[in-house]
Amino acid sequence: MSQLSYMEKLLDGVEVEWRTLGEIVEFRRGSFPQPYGESRWYDGKDSMPFVQVADVSDEGFLLNKKTKHQISVLAQPKSIFVETGTVIVSLQGTIGRVAITQYDCYVDRTLAIFTNYKRDINKKYFAYQLKSKFDLEKKHARGSTLKTITKAEFSNFQIPIPPLNVQAEIVRILDTFTELTAELTAELTARQQQYAYYRDQLLTFEEGEVEWKTLGEVSQYSKERIGSEQLNEKNYVGVNNLLQDKAGKENSSHVPTKGNSTKYQENDILIGNIRPYLKKIWQADCTGGTNGDVLVIHITDEVVLPRYLYQILADDNFFNYNMQYAKGAKMPRGDKSKIMDYRIPIPPLDEQKRIVSILDKFDALTTSLTEGLPREIELRQQQYEYYRDLLLSFPKPEVVAHD
Repeated sequence: MSQLSYMEKLLDGVEVEWRTLGEIVEFRRGSFPQPYGESRWYDGKDSMPFVQVADVSDEGFLLNKKTKHQISVLAQPKSIFVETGTVIVSLQGTIGRVAITQYDCYVDRTLAIFTNYKRDINKKYFAYQLKSKFDLEKKHARGSTLKTITKAEFSNFQIPIPPLNVQAEIVRILDTFTELTAELTAELTARQQQYAYYRDQLLTFEEGEVEWKTLGEVSQYSKERIGSEQLNEKNYVGVNNLLQDKAGKENSSHVPTKGNSTKYQENDILIGNIRPYLKKIWQADCTGGTNGDVLVIHITDEVVLPRYLYQILADDNFFNYNMQYAKGAKMPRGDKSKIMDYRIPIPPLDEQKRIVSILDKFDALTTSLTEGLPREIELRQQQYEYYRDLLLSFPKPEVVAHD
């Protein structure tokens, strides 16, 4: 069904009213007594939740279950009380975070509070429209982030107001997608915890239980070179197109056009050597090239399987070890000689295969961008965004009518 026909059926010929925020609802900023950091303003008997920007989730219109700070009885008369079920939005810091309060609280001055609605409007529908409006503002903001917005600009945000039954149907549809994504995200978190448990169990060995060797005894850094004419966006790997948190790599936006690069081969392990805490690692599935910011580990001893070594080096214990010996404060780099001193447990090859089989299944489920839960979450998010844009977009008149 086309966008136009779907909207026509939903509206059933009813016109949509467009109003500015100032015409729809009253709003004010929260407040907090000064100076900000005095201990007397916080905690104590009968203290209440104090909501700041950091307490507002970026998704789901939710607040943290427990706010970072509690506001004291002494400070409460100097702040703004907000009842459960109130729409609030952040106007400073990370702006555009929208929530519907799940508990009575007091609200910081960096957030706007909406009360006394002047039009018939579903609060959840209003929250969806507000979030969509801010997302659009951010997309067109100067620079990469919308850093501030004036009260006058905010007051002139225009919101379409269809009949209440249409608003309710829009909320129902969007909530369905939101809830499905939340369920998948919770499932992913559970599987990640399960994965971490099995990694720890499978890769932990007692001294004497298996043979141990240093990384330098079973591998070496690549010594080969490859010409630029053999490289393209798919097989050139720089530190910038290695993905954080062991998520592999993406195609490179920059490929050398002259000179030679460090060569890697299929099954070699590539590790980002700048800021090791980012955990950038990829096992090559082709032949290609890289630069000095990426380490190429090439196995020299058949006693260790390539995929098993990858799983060892993709473990947090390795990255923690790497950071321990990294050099530099602002842009730490791993110490190449110390990395080769990292000790590797070497169980029999059959046991290595068993370990790899189990961990690879968890890998696919929890980190793969082409299959598993991350892919499913991405697809559901795309579907949600499509329907959000469809359901929240209405034909806008050239002139907004006023009373």
